[in-house]
Amino acid sequence: MITGVGLSAPATCAAIRCAIDNFQETRFMDNGGEWIMGCEVPLEQPWRGRTKLLKMAAMAIQECLQGNPQLNPKATPLLLCLSEHERKGRVIDDDNQFFLDLQQELQLRFHEKSRIIAHGHSAAGVALQHARRLIQELGCSHVLIAATDSLLVGATLAHFEEQERLLTSNHSNGFIPGEAGAAMIVETYRGQKNQLVCTGLGIGVEKAHIYSEEPLRADGLTAAIKEALDDAGHGESLLDFKITDISGEQYHFKEASLAFSRLDRTKRQEFDIWHPADCVGEVGSTLGLIMVGVLKAACEKAYSKGDHILAHLGNDDGKRSSMIFAWQGGGIDGQ
Repeated sequence: MITGVGLSAPATCAAIRCAIDNFQETRFMDNGGEWIMGCEVPLEQPWRGRTKLLKMAAMAIQECLQGNPQLNPKATPLLLCLSEHERKGRVIDDDNQFFLDLQQELQLRFHEKSRIIAHGHSAAGVALQHARRLIQELGCSHVLIAATDSLLVGATLAHFEEQERLLTSNHSNGFIPGEAGAAMIVETYRGQKNQLVCTGLGIGVEKAHIYSEEPLRADGLTAAIKEALDDAGHGESLLDFKITDISGEQYHFKEASLAFSRLDRTKRQEFDIWHPADCVGEVGSTLGLIMVGVLKAACEKAYSKGDHILAHLGNDDGKRSSMIFAWQGGGIDGQ
């Protein structure tokens, strides 16, 4: 992970565990004449825009590859998660060229089944579905999933401020923008001990999305969670806590609460909710991979709230994805 609170996965996860953030004044000003707060990644040079996205992605992928020296990039598909094409201020105008430039930056070539997944927040869930297909149907031993994104772009911030979604001096119900790069390696589960296993995946579409005027019933997220639970082969009673992409807006807290309440049939003393964006800011398509990394670190270091976790993500246009994770010592049919 390359985030505003750490330039590696261990550093980032340690900061998030301690609830440390790096929210500082940016070079952008809101309509009230105050500096916009953000979470910027402090790299060795003052790169901006497309170049910085490239550098963050390359650094995250290099960290992944260094931790897995047995992996052969030429035999490994790279699923690169990027922001939605509709994002205002998107600095990548050619996804395919960006992918080629990333390979050039890394001095590597990845498998021909590599692809771009420009789905914003929900990209991580979509990427895991593609990874499962690549592993089960095409026999790939590993799949590399990476993401890079930044909301610290003038046109992007202006759009979200106009929509009253940015945390500014004039608006308290909003998010703090950030930027990040992240990567992880996925492989089939063969009963190994101490593995974070994705046991279920689900998708849905919410008609009453954040820009809609329809009443919110969380139908899309409810459908995504239900599909993930069905895929995992168990009900919600096994879930111990959840982790989400919520980054400060009341809409998403309300949606998450509504969706789970429509499925929850278990009496619990507590059901914790984790949202790493509290520390790294709103980092777009990268947030899903950061969530998975935080879960893995929490399970490895035994500070998680349990072994069965619900994760869910949502886009502004209504796309929803949900994942069920299990920390296992062996003995389940992981996917």
